[in-house]
Amino acid sequence: MEIEKINKIVKELPERDARLLLSHILKRIHFLNEQEYSEEQFIEHMKTAYKVVFEIAKQPQNKIEGSYKVAHILFGDSGAGCFRQALKQLGAYKDEKVICVREMFSVAPIWKFNEEVGKQSRYNWLQNNLSDEDGEFDEFKENFNKAVNQIMSIKEDIPIYLWAAENAEEQTGLRFVVNLLKEKNNDIFVVNTTKEFNELFSKGKRKYTIAHTGELSPENLRAIYEKQRQDHSPLTQHERDQYEKEWLSLTKKIETLRIWRNGTVQSVPEDYFDDLIINRAKKLHGKRKTNEFFKSLRLIGDVLGHIHLDQYISDTFINYRLKKMIENGIFEMEGSLEAMRLYSVRLKQ
Repeated sequence: MEIEKINKIVKELPERDARLLLSHILKRIHFLNEQEYSEEQFIEHMKTAYKVVFEIAKQPQNKIEGSYKVAHILFGDSGAGCFRQALKQLGAYKDEKVICVREMFSVAPIWKFNEEVGKQSRYNWLQNNLSDEDGEFDEFKENFNKAVNQIMSIKEDIPIYLWAAENAEEQTGLRFVVNLLKEKNNDIFVVNTTKEFNELFSKGKRKYTIAHTGELSPENLRAIYEKQRQDHSPLTQHERDQYEKEWLSLTKKIETLRIWRNGTVQSVPEDYFDDLIINRAKKLHGKRKTNEFFKSLRLIGDVLGHIHLDQYISDTFINYRLKKMIENGIFEMEGSLEAMRLYSVRLKQ
């Protein structure tokens, strides 16, 4: 019966949550292989991941209607779902609102995103270049617009917490939201989940970190929030102006990929990760001592396992770059490019 329940949850798990879960597991396996922590710690983290998946699956979405005293904005279903659970543990679920912003801010153009022409340009790029295997793009756009409306509906006496890890997706989103709130006088608190996690939980000789807020458990988020409520100050006007300036700077650039480097969001050419993809393919060929085809999913998963040690990027973007390199004659393929699971690749000799 439990296996049937697991199968049902996995089938219904949103794609982005599934990616975060895969990222979490791959990183923990890497840390185990590198002896950065023990088997006991690895098992404990896998148990936590197991628990988090069940918690996300049973989470009701709290409604935006009604009165609330605090608003929280998180980027991605996984982080938002786990934080709702943390608020329940704190007995604050009815008084504090969680708004989930679903946007892949690390990829696709954000040129002129404050204007309708920029929004449409971004949406067209996503539709034309990234796989929409489950037909989710229309829902994706609708959910984003709903989140924006919820943010703009927050009353001005309500403090707002912005939760973001040190990755281009969440940090770009943070800057977008601060700019969105530029005409409001709300106190805005920024919670750097990477920094807070490292201070509270990543101590001693065996240190590890997170790539995305969605990797944190409800217990992690609860501890971070309890600390934040005691000793955190809202953004100054100068800090808000700086975030707004950085957002506007990003919207003037035409690049379709952003990374987190040296404490800032940086726009880079979309082929930034191509050399890594090629090198990981060479490693896979080397292990087999042959140039036979291997599943694209295997290569994409291997690449993500290395990227996510210091960046956060979606598997759909790596799939997009892999297809571009097939188109350019760097890789050969067999099967169908309609979905990642349907084709295999090898480096062209």
